[in-house]
Amino acid sequence: MAWLLKNDQVLAHVEIADSFGARLKGLIGRRDLEGAILIRPARSVHTVGMRFPIDVAYCDKEMRVLSTLTMRPLRLGWPRPKARAVVEARAGAFERWGLEAGDTLEVR
Repeated sequence: MAWLLKNDQVLAHVEIADSFGARLKGLIGRRDLEGAILIRPARSVHTVGMRFPIDVAYCDKEMRVLSTLTMRPLRLGWPRPKARAVVEARAGAFERWGLEAGDTLEVR
């Protein structure tokens, strides 16, 4: 199991979707999400087929958060050209974690 960290503080356990099939499926059809999912490579996401709102963090190649937003189901996200990865979590998680643009994340 992998962990998502910010400043050596564990935020949550994280699933890594780095194969084509795992990226394609993502959170589609799930009823809930414990922790987070890291999708890489990725420059945009959508919430078509999702059952709950999510927090989305677009990250560059160093896993520095470029921007965050909350997406309701059935939405399409705009591509972020500098993004190389996306972290998704249940809506409200980023606020609890204190995650914001400029933060650098680590996966261990």
